[in-house]
Amino acid sequence: MHIVRFVSPLTGTDAVGVDDGEQVAELSGVTTVAELLRLPAAELRERLEAADGPRHPSAAMRRLAPVDGRMEVWAAGVTYRRSREARVLESERAADVYELVYDAERPELFFKSVAWKVAGDGGRIAVRADSEIDVPEPELGLVLNAAGEIVGYTVVDDVSSRTIEGVNPLYLPQAKIYLGACAVGPAVRPAWEVADPYALDITLTIARGGETVWDGKSSTSELHRRLDELAGYLFRADVFPDGAVLATGTSLVPDLPFTLQDGDTVTIGVGEVGTLTTTVVRGLDAMRQE
Repeated sequence: MHIVRFVSPLTGTDAVGVDDGEQVAELSGVTTVAELLRLPAAELRERLEAADGPRHPSAAMRRLAPVDGRMEVWAAGVTYRRSREARVLESERAADVYELVYDAERPELFFKSVAWKVAGDGGRIAVRADSEIDVPEPELGLVLNAAGEIVGYTVVDDVSSRTIEGVNPLYLPQAKIYLGACAVGPAVRPAWEVADPYALDITLTIARGGETVWDGKSSTSELHRRLDELAGYLFRADVFPDGAVLATGTSLVPDLPFTLQDGDTVTIGVGEVGTLTTTVVRGLDAMRQE
């Protein structure tokens, strides 16, 4: 089962439904993922299992990013050894900052995107025109309801400028938050259907001109933090009335000086959760056209 956000072929408007792999059953009276995330986990499960709206062939649906309303996307950093190593290598003056945060009690958490800026499966991501080295960051995303419960999982691409981030840690927001820097999708896998979220394969493939120029594979078993710990810190002093998505950090970072280029195709897979594919454009003007 997957929770999907899509364009209804009946009305031409956004809809939310349950995909069983063959058909999507619309959720009657529900038009946003945000509405579902206002529910407690047990009630959400009952609502999904009782989906009784119009049904459509899964393959024919135009999927939208499963992020809407007042939902926010946040991210965690330096939660895998590979991420720590990459941050240390790219940093010009503050490598010790990343060494320290890896083993610190408090995790690194940062705001990533509002809902309306998030790209979905088949959409466009962007690299900044004022950056030389830019990479995708494939991550398992926690889907959290308003109460902070982990009710699902999704795939997140935390697109990042290694050039800007490496100059100074205080430039992190500019390296991480801009139009085209976040993709989520293609759907939400309910948490109760994933037996062990610490045993999920993560894959990244970057294609250029029809040829693979980089690929890699890792696993959430390498995660240095507990998922409930990350969620707990996010909700410790803040509220999310429409829920949130929390990306849990990356374990796949292309070696320097690899960089994304205009026209590249980025494919991220998380076992039992889904596969997210996007295409790269360069600069704000190109992203505005999207």
